[in-house]
Amino acid sequence: MDVKVEQMNEKNMYRFIIEATDEEFEKGVQKAYEKNKGKLSIPGFRKGKVPRKIIEKMYGKSFFYNDAVEIVVPELYEKAAAESDLEIVSRPALKVTQMEVDKPLVFSAEFAVKPEVTLGEYKGVEVEKQDTKVSAKEVDAEIAKTQETDARVVEVTDRAVQDKDITTIDFDGSIDGVPFEGGKGTDYPLTIGSHTFIDTFEDQMIGMKIGEERDIKVKFPEEYHASALKGKDAVFKVKVKEIKERQIPELDDDFAVDKGYDDLKSYKASVKKQLEESKAEQAKNKKEREVLDAVMENCELEIPKPMIETRANEMGIDMERDITRQGMNFAQYLQYAGLTPEKFIENLKPEAEKRIRQRLVLEAVAEAEKIKVSDKEYKEELEKVAGRSGTDVEVFEGLLDEKEAKMIRNDVAIRKALDLIVKESAEVEKKAEKKSETKTKTTTKKAAAKEDPDKEEKAEKKPAAKKTTTAKKTTTAKKTAEKDEADKEEKAEKKPAAKKTTAKKTADKDEADKEEKPKKTTAAKKTTTKKKSE
Repeated sequence: MDVKVEQMNEKNMYRFIIEATDEEFEKGVQKAYEKNKGKLSIPGFRKGKVPRKIIEKMYGKSFFYNDAVEIVVPELYEKAAAESDLEIVSRPALKVTQMEVDKPLVFSAEFAVKPEVTLGEYKGVEVEKQDTKVSAKEVDAEIAKTQETDARVVEVTDRAVQDKDITTIDFDGSIDGVPFEGGKGTDYPLTIGSHTFIDTFEDQMIGMKIGEERDIKVKFPEEYHASALKGKDAVFKVKVKEIKERQIPELDDDFAVDKGYDDLKSYKASVKKQLEESKAEQAKNKKEREVLDAVMENCELEIPKPMIETRANEMGIDMERDITRQGMNFAQYLQYAGLTPEKFIENLKPEAEKRIRQRLVLEAVAEAEKIKVSDKEYKEELEKVAGRSGTDVEVFEGLLDEKEAKMIRNDVAIRKALDLIVKESAEVEKKAEKKSETKTKTTTKKAAAKEDPDKEEKAEKKPAAKKTTTAKKTTTAKKTAEKDEADKEEKAEKKPAAKKTTAKKTADKDEADKEEKPKKTTAAKKTTTKKKSE
């Protein structure tokens, strides 16, 4: 085998040009003959006993070439890939370029290699601090879910229909007195408030008693799925046959004891602890995602398309296996989902790309930090993986080849790298609202300056004008306050003296005001000037 390695124009893409030796191709042709001879029937020979030379003489020397190529090409590619120093990360695109009698087989294999990652800042990235506190309200809400689950459904006979009741009804619908298809039902279970029926159907049932019949008028919505009923007014003759209600168990010590606790207090404490643990786990996962996302944004990395396609196909195989295990035919699953096999894989590509990016970045961090995986850590990981598959760890390890064992060690290194960048990250309090407000003000100011360049200058001058006006107002207010205080003192002195007539009081006031008149005039002028200015 002769192999030439070429770097393609597209980044991280390479090509093998492989030429098979006559001996290698001859082995492939012989294997193709052995595979197909039992299918051939030629007069004079028993089936499966026809010599190869006879077949080639009758049908040509190249009769087995196509099958030989399917055998030889993958074998030679795998050999070339193993002998190369390239870290191949995609399935090869194989193409036969020469396959002729008495000429060597030549084919090409195009593939992607592991892209280089240029790390940016990966220590000290900032992420929002997560709140893991659990309020009493959250505890009550969680317990309420359990109460709902434990609710008993009991029959009601002594009252009319109420909201949230579970009723059994007969109904017969018509439009302009004419029954329509699908408008009739018998012994139909309907929960009031579920909005299962259109318009105000359920609301109009409230107050009905068992055995009661009522005409319920409704209007079909304009976007109703049945075109013949869109926007039509209808009347349903409804008869209530049964009423049931959900009885929620009372929240007390007895309820807690039923759940395996000593009393209600210990039950609530346990629920709170569970919620705290759940929130802490969610916060941990969210922090890991946000830290990793921030680190990835700081990196330079180009992922070749074949690498993404290969990962998407692997994910597709895993999903198909899971769906089949659940007892569903994969072809039916695609049909129900409205997907073709091609579209199914296409939809997986964004997630495939994200997973590749995460792994490559963490591998680069592990390499930069010289993270090592001890034999103890490797064994612990083996036990976890073997346990998930239900296999004895020694048996599981014996089934691994060198590449798979290396992958498991790599998984441990990646997790250690993630732990490192999360530990080195900084948690900050939420400041989104303030940042948003500042950004809005800045944007508005820039937009205003763009519309009218003079506005910025005016904006700078405007505060000074306001300051002067404010000062004037303060001075005027001060003088007025002094005058009022003086008037109060004068009145206080005159009050005990004697009872004066209204005319005399006015005269005295006018006389007393003479001294203050100049001040009053000045204040008045300033006020008038201010008003005119405004």
